[in-house]
Amino acid sequence: MNGAQAMVKCLENEGVEMVFGYPGVAICPFYDSLLDTDIKSVLIRTEQNAAHAASGLARVTGKVGVCAVTSGPGATNLITGIATAFADSIPLVCITGQVNSELIGSDVFQEADITGAVESFVKYSYLVKNAEDIPQIFKEAFYIANTGKKGPVVVDLPKDIMLEEGDDLYPKEVKIRSYKPSKGVHIGQLKKANSLLSQVKKPLFLMGGGVNISGANEEAKKLAELTQVPVITTIMGKGALPTNHELYIGNVGMHGCYAANHAISECDLLFSIGTRFNDRITGKIDEFAKNAKIVHIDIDAASISRNIQVDIPIVADAKEAMTALLKHAKPCDTKDWLEEIRGWEKEQPLGMRKDKGITPQKIIECMNEEFKKAVVVTDVGQHQMWVTQYLEMDENKKLLTSGGLGTMGYGLPAAIGAKFGYPDTPVICVSGDGGVQMNIQELATATAYGLPVILCIFNNSYLGMVRQWQQLFYGKRYSSTCTRRRKSCSATCKGSGEQCPKYQPDFVKLAESYEAYGMRIEKEEDIKKAFEFAKEHTDAPTILEFMIDSDELVLPMVQGGQALDCMILDC
Repeated sequence: MNGAQAMVKCLENEGVEMVFGYPGVAICPFYDSLLDTDIKSVLIRTEQNAAHAASGLARVTGKVGVCAVTSGPGATNLITGIATAFADSIPLVCITGQVNSELIGSDVFQEADITGAVESFVKYSYLVKNAEDIPQIFKEAFYIANTGKKGPVVVDLPKDIMLEEGDDLYPKEVKIRSYKPSKGVHIGQLKKANSLLSQVKKPLFLMGGGVNISGANEEAKKLAELTQVPVITTIMGKGALPTNHELYIGNVGMHGCYAANHAISECDLLFSIGTRFNDRITGKIDEFAKNAKIVHIDIDAASISRNIQVDIPIVADAKEAMTALLKHAKPCDTKDWLEEIRGWEKEQPLGMRKDKGITPQKIIECMNEEFKKAVVVTDVGQHQMWVTQYLEMDENKKLLTSGGLGTMGYGLPAAIGAKFGYPDTPVICVSGDGGVQMNIQELATATAYGLPVILCIFNNSYLGMVRQWQQLFYGKRYSSTCTRRRKSCSATCKGSGEQCPKYQPDFVKLAESYEAYGMRIEKEEDIKKAFEFAKEHTDAPTILEFMIDSDELVLPMVQGGQALDCMILDC
């Protein structure tokens, strides 16, 4: 067989059922070989979305997502999707076509050094030079992507290599001398951490995306219940513990709830599992958990003490670490501590005004009622934060979002990938009117494959999160954030009003142009009807356009560089 056929055989050996991508001349041999297999080729409408869709599939199935694009601009368009997966530790194998081997480096048509371009946000990248190396390289690529701190791997294949005679002998194991992912748990360090739990009065678990990635939700629940230690989560860690659990406090960070942010500021032991302490979580570093000893469990040794200096480092997978900890942990006396936290919850409960008609909170609360089992995917912006604040999570729900890179346009293609992975589960994408237009063309993909993804657009006629910063910190100087703006508008416009131009596009008509379904919702009493309307249509996607007030803010909010307990609570 030739190299392209060997590539397909490798994917079959790895159990790959689906490849997202966009063909071109340099990748044609591979796409031609796909026709002779049962692997489904999904045509995405732009290359970036091939990685997002593969990411959505990977996140719901736990398998490695696969995407394939052509050389030059096809490969460079993929980069944002690769970087998004890298930031959130999503395992992908990204296949890129390349110009013929003898032409590399001569600046020929559609040549790009993709392995060099992605160096800083892949786990590894390969430029294949011999067809007989393809089985070994693919075996390594899947192994690297899905072990240790998971992430994307790029395999770049010149066209002539795909046409060369190759080998289909797939290796049974991988031996990479320079790559030794962490396995097991250092019991000595774990016992030190466990002993601290019995010595303190205000312990706190901080659970991040690593808990969800490792599938450690049941262990997280058992550990919290055994120790009686309250739990807060990062945005990526949302769902580590059911949101209705008595020990769950809420999200922490820039838009964390009042009680969670105060808890992290007042605790005397912060037991962190599966988070890298990025700036959206820590706020002012000198004030972060300043009264606490810090235990940090993470699969990535490089993440420990990089942003926050910790007292007890433990390099381990979240599930392995919590499984081991359950053998040693004992109940803690946290009654007074829990009462103090509940007092903060009563002092400043999370919620939006009830007298303002349609609000994001009301939409999401209705979603909670109408969908007891679902995959909820968000784009990036205010709507993303509202979902992480108000979405109810348990073992029947999954939340997918771009947390590390914050990639606008992620939502719809990731929802498409998730729907392929969970065809019998409702998949709801929540987006803003700004973010959704970055990748709205994927409605064609959803329609083509008969995917009834429900796309909820929170339309406030602004790039809402940037507008919020402009309102709070830039004197309401709304520069380039109004999506209704026309050349006839005043340069000193201070907000929307009756004089504003009509919004474009008409999302309902746009849905119809894609042979999808659409509904605009302007009254609170129509929210429930909208979700019922969407559930009725199972042969194509549905757009639900919710018209919300442009002045709605995501609160609480901690301004960048401030301490977590310095929250903006009202405006």
